[in-house]
Amino acid sequence: MANSKVILGFIAGASLGAIAAILLAPEKGTELRKKIADKTVDLGLSLKENLMDYINGIVSSGTGVPEKVDNETPEHVPSMNLNTMG
Repeated sequence: MANSKVILGFIAGASLGAIAAILLAPEKGTELRKKIADKTVDLGLSLKENLMDYINGIVSSGTGVPEKVDNETPEHVPSMNLNTMG
């Protein structure tokens, strides 16, 4: 959970910094709009990549959980059979 807050804070800070830098630079309106559009695309791609890394980390940390539960469960508790669960 702490990692997600750090990532979110980094992305928010980077985007605010980029917006401030773009808006404070003296340029024509068309150039400024193009830069904003480009930065928005870059930010979206970066956000997607970070989100996919985070999701993949969650998925990989859950791999093997049913087997671990079966191995740690006392003998008097029935085993989980994932093939019959629907």
